[in-house]
Amino acid sequence: MAYTTTEPKPIIPFTKSITTALTPYTDPLLRITTGALLMPHGYGKLFGGGLEGTGQFFESVGLTPGYELALLVGLVEFFGGLMLVLGLLTRPVAIAVLIFMGQATLFHASNGFMWSNGGYEYPLFWAIAALILVIRGGGFLSVDRLIGREF
Repeated sequence: MAYTTTEPKPIIPFTKSITTALTPYTDPLLRITTGALLMPHGYGKLFGGGLEGTGQFFESVGLTPGYELALLVGLVEFFGGLMLVLGLLTRPVAIAVLIFMGQATLFHASNGFMWSNGGYEYPLFWAIAALILVIRGGGFLSVDRLIGREF
């Protein structure tokens, strides 16, 4: 089946006007939500005493230097998350998140899919969200758009 740009008719007719009106807000919604949900993870590492423990965990699974990697991950999660909320340097930050979440997906792959069993479900979801942000950019309602630069 060939790809088409023709939109299908909605099953419930009145939903067309609603989805058309809300469509411009989907990129900012994904960007802001992704950033806001990353920030507490970075906060815990950077300001909540979790940096040392995360660094020791990284070392225990062969990721060295553990402390420095934990610091880098914490910076990306907290400050990168804040930058995503603002829509500042959206694509470069999303690339960093994609790299970390891609690595986390590979790390958890041996545990199967379900996150409840330590699987890769959760990091894969966030890697895909980051990939969408890399492709789509900050969208309208972003600092990137405000300054006229989509990085």
